[in-house]
Amino acid sequence: MDFQDLLFRYFGQSDVDTLNPATLDAGLERVRVDFGLETDPGRRFGLWTLMYMLGDAPDLDVAFKDADERDAARNFMDLVDKMGEA
Repeated sequence: MDFQDLLFRYFGQSDVDTLNPATLDAGLERVRVDFGLETDPGRRFGLWTLMYMLGDAPDLDVAFKDADERDAARNFMDLVDKMGEA
């Protein structure tokens, strides 16, 4: 899953900084629905990362039943935090 493609799919554009609040909320609702319905672990993780980057990700223990998936999500969160420090 490509981040820009996901933005375009759910929000109709790839520049998240120019989204109005209603478009952002509607897109996030679509992401949440697809996340809840998705059964492929890789796709679920991709959708979760999109929600995380937009500040709307569910808690890890709710999002991922598998410990390895929770660890991967924690690692992603740590990487994003480190990128913000640079």
